[in-house]
Amino acid sequence: MKTAVCIFEDEGFQNFLPLIYMRPVYDLRCGILTLREKIAARFSNHNLILHTRNYLKEFVQEQNPKTLVNQFDDPNILFVNGRLMIDKDSVNQIKKLKENSILFADDGSVIAANLSGDNLEKLIKSENEFLPFHILENIQRVESKLELIKYPWKLVNANGAEIVNDFDLIVKKVQKIEARKFPSVEFKNKKKIFIPKDTVIDPFVFLDASEGPIYIGKNVRIMSQTYIQGPVNIGDDSIIKSGASIYHNTSIGEVCRVGGEVESSIIHSYSNKQHEGFLGHSYLGSWINIGASTNNSDLKNNYENISVLLNGKPVDTGSKFVGLIMGDHSKTAINTMFNTGTIVGVACNIFGSGFPPRYIPSFCWGGSDFLKTNDLNKSLETAKIVLHRRDKNLTLNGENLLRTVFDLTAEERLRKTKS
Repeated sequence: MKTAVCIFEDEGFQNFLPLIYMRPVYDLRCGILTLREKIAARFSNHNLILHTRNYLKEFVQEQNPKTLVNQFDDPNILFVNGRLMIDKDSVNQIKKLKENSILFADDGSVIAANLSGDNLEKLIKSENEFLPFHILENIQRVESKLELIKYPWKLVNANGAEIVNDFDLIVKKVQKIEARKFPSVEFKNKKKIFIPKDTVIDPFVFLDASEGPIYIGKNVRIMSQTYIQGPVNIGDDSIIKSGASIYHNTSIGEVCRVGGEVESSIIHSYSNKQHEGFLGHSYLGSWINIGASTNNSDLKNNYENISVLLNGKPVDTGSKFVGLIMGDHSKTAINTMFNTGTIVGVACNIFGSGFPPRYIPSFCWGGSDFLKTNDLNKSLETAKIVLHRRDKNLTLNGENLLRTVFDLTAEERLRKTKS
């Protein structure tokens, strides 16, 4: 019998809000793949189990009908933390774990655990929302120098290297690029450019892989006068608009529409940034629409490290480059401006002159002049329309999830908004 692999969330998920209100932390993208996909690829011969927060369970199960979610039916399970950016070294350490042993990070977090028998039964029968590895007895403790991803800007900073790693992992052979199929398209370092057969690249596009690979998904269209500088990932069914400049370390998920200037950023999936405007060192969730000429700053004029407001407290990112972090279903009006290290929650509608606050709770409406609560029912109706435009439906589980996020963020919204 195959050993099952369970990818789990821990309390560290909180540092990734608002990006993970609508998904487990392991479904965040970094590089070409999500954290979950990276782990699953390394353990492809194992049965997969997912473990997540209680309020996400039904939605995650709906999205993964063939996968067990928060359920366990195997006598031996290998648990892997969903915040792990897995690589060859960590895979080797995890695979060496003996039964009933736990691999710890320097900060005491559980990287992985190989459990069976009484320890496994005790763990899965607990009523804790997060797996309580600390209650286990008679286990072998294995220390490591491995680290878990702790903040969303760490995903952005690692994105370029992860595009390279994922490219090497999933691209076994780069197909020969035929000039007659792509007339007047210029390629640099073709051996690091992956283009599937159904991709359309219009004339006068320049794909430059001299500094890193370019991975293009299925049914992508890249319009004329576009420059793409690797490492870059463009997901299935996405469109890169005419005149776009997509610079290094950028990952664009599936079914996105992207134009203007984008650098060192992650756009998760099903989001639009179709027009002119700069997006840099940013992470956008899904079902987002960025209005024309929206820009964000990602560098302070004094070149100091950027701090962000996270869970109500200022956090020094340790980085000079941090842009915009925006939760699912949020939107901006034309000419919106964001300061460095701005965090925008789920289902916000941002507009007006000047810079809005650097922290905007979920379901807010307004900008620099005022913030009000975005009506829940109107937000749900907008979400239904947006999903329908991409041939999707807002299911009952999806609607309940948005309602839950509305309730979870009520207190912080009261502190920031006016009635």
